[in-house]
Amino acid sequence: MTDRPARRDPSRLVEATGFRTSVGTGWGDAAREVRLTPGAREAAAAHRARLSAEFPGQRIAVASGRAPVRANDTDYDFRPDSDFSWLTGCNAEGAVLLMLPVSGGHESVLLLREPARPGDPEFFGSARDGELWIGPVPGLAEWGEALGLPCRRIEDLPGLLRGQHPSVNATGGVEPMLDALGYGNSSNLRTVLAELRRFKDAWEIGQLQAAVDATVLGFAEVAAELPMAIKGGGERWLQGTFDRRARTSGNAPGYASILAAGPHAPVLHWVRCDGDVPADGLLLMDAGVEVDTYYTADVTRTFPVSGKFSGPQRQVYELVLKAHLAAMADVRPGVEYRAFHHTAMRVLAEGLHDWGLLPVSVDEALDPDGQHHRRYIVCGVGHFLGLDVHDCARARAEAYHEGTLAAGMALTVEPGLYFHPNDLTVPPELRGIGVRIEDDLVVTETGADVLSAALPITADGVEEWVSGCLRG
Repeated sequence: MTDRPARRDPSRLVEATGFRTSVGTGWGDAAREVRLTPGAREAAAAHRARLSAEFPGQRIAVASGRAPVRANDTDYDFRPDSDFSWLTGCNAEGAVLLMLPVSGGHESVLLLREPARPGDPEFFGSARDGELWIGPVPGLAEWGEALGLPCRRIEDLPGLLRGQHPSVNATGGVEPMLDALGYGNSSNLRTVLAELRRFKDAWEIGQLQAAVDATVLGFAEVAAELPMAIKGGGERWLQGTFDRRARTSGNAPGYASILAAGPHAPVLHWVRCDGDVPADGLLLMDAGVEVDTYYTADVTRTFPVSGKFSGPQRQVYELVLKAHLAAMADVRPGVEYRAFHHTAMRVLAEGLHDWGLLPVSVDEALDPDGQHHRRYIVCGVGHFLGLDVHDCARARAEAYHEGTLAAGMALTVEPGLYFHPNDLTVPPELRGIGVRIEDDLVVTETGADVLSAALPITADGVEEWVSGCLRG
């Protein structure tokens, strides 16, 4: 038996003199420009000005965050913190926006990790940051030119934050360096940002419309794949169909897509999507494309897999539609945020009472101590929408659920009814039927615009749409 040479540990390749000499030189220029959506730079500057007015004389630090570990040495895809994105338009990992008080406001500086380029040992030695591994990425000069912001190395952050005065408001918990320097998460900063972000400017509304338009296309592509799903592809085939559209037209799905077929339709967050698609069932599809600026749509339609509602399916659908239309009519400036929720709940409770499914009167059911109808709709019927699918969640109650609608607010309206297959309180013909209709709206000076109006909502319109998708 002959001796074999010892196998070199691949992780020690960087110790080989010949390799280091070879890989360190002989590299030309690479394309590293920032691909910025038109208008993002100007919108971010306007957003910083709004934040500056809220914290005169104070320092502000907002971090982009870092990709969480998925398993062992692999990470999830990086997606910047929404507040950081709103203020910068930058998608660099491990970055910090620092706003320093000056006369009349703040001056901003963006602190970034310098890319590991040829000539840097990390260029080939770091599978996480080295350009030999991850490809060319923008650096300080490229980001500074694209965003119109001075950029410095992240290592300069401790010096810029030295001392306790003026005070520092920081988004701790997402950037280890901020945490190590003792600047924990400022709940007040997060609250102020959430409440500022309630009001979308024209550029943001355009991004939301682009996200919705891509989502509408994805819904049609899913409907066209129903025959394949019935044959055996199942819910996963449909989920993958939409997620492919999200990655093609934008950054990714804005949240875990819900493709709930047949008996899974009543499950509010059916993100497993591992079931069959019965030919005689309903498909409840709740999905949204997140565009490259990270604004996301959030749309739901429930449609018959066969292209035709059965009698019981149409019965449930028509009641949900009635609640949906009534609720959307309450989305206008000056109206209490909760109004559309209460309107939808009353319509649903009245319908359930007419069907004999409530053991008490409608008023008793709607009483805070009653809520019998909520067995069939335990969730709410809407939320703010924007960079996060459940946007502005850190806003105070009086600025959100207990507040008043105003022009520029973007939100969803999504009533539904959910009769689980094992719910013995409903007639057998209704068990296993789940229906939700969700549209994305922006409040205007006189009412509201429905961004997702391109998708039909009437029962007849949905049937015609499905049939058209199947033919197309």
